[in-house]
Amino acid sequence: MNGKSPPQDLVLPAPASGTELPLFSALQRRHTERKISAASLPAQLLGNLLWAGCGVNRLSGPFGLAGRTAPSASNSQEVDVYVALPEAAYRYDPAQHRLVVAAAEDLRGEAITPGQEGMWPTAPVQLIYVADLERLDHTPGLDEPRLHAPDMQKAYCYVDCGLIAGHVGLFAAASGLAAWFHNCDRPALHAGLRLRPMQRVLFAQSVGYPEAQAHGALTA
Repeated sequence: MNGKSPPQDLVLPAPASGTELPLFSALQRRHTERKISAASLPAQLLGNLLWAGCGVNRLSGPFGLAGRTAPSASNSQEVDVYVALPEAAYRYDPAQHRLVVAAAEDLRGEAITPGQEGMWPTAPVQLIYVADLERLDHTPGLDEPRLHAPDMQKAYCYVDCGLIAGHVGLFAAASGLAAWFHNCDRPALHAGLRLRPMQRVLFAQSVGYPEAQAHGALTA
């Protein structure tokens, strides 16, 4: 660690409301933006972003679990969001609204598909979507046979990942941020995040301030 203290779990500020654009304005502004500034995001903004993606929005949800802003198959909540920052990679814990250390290294480069490295290390945040198939096999919800079929598990995971990423994209548009949903180096991320065999890296999403826009003019 070159003499540096190991990274610690980060408790995020409570999600704040009332600072984003109305839904239709966000939809009008939503677009892919690959040119992202290296400026870091404030903790409040990062916390709001993660909550928008898959945070807890009600304590009493389907099948006895807390409800999330993004739905999932039988409320299995099988897609985790990992957050690669310059100092470490974390797993977002929606129940506690905090970042749990997953790897004490910068994995933002692995979150970019080989051959597209020109984007990294500019983007300060790389969201990495990881499916845990054990949660589909042991769902708290309706235990339908399709939840155990490999082809349907793949379909559910991809759809649920897309729902979270869509929320992130809309939040980014509403908050003056740039976002880019893309492929990634799955084997490198699986190793770097020390994932279990039943976990699958799906996709990644770069988020930050637009490179062409001054930091002070953006919504914080």
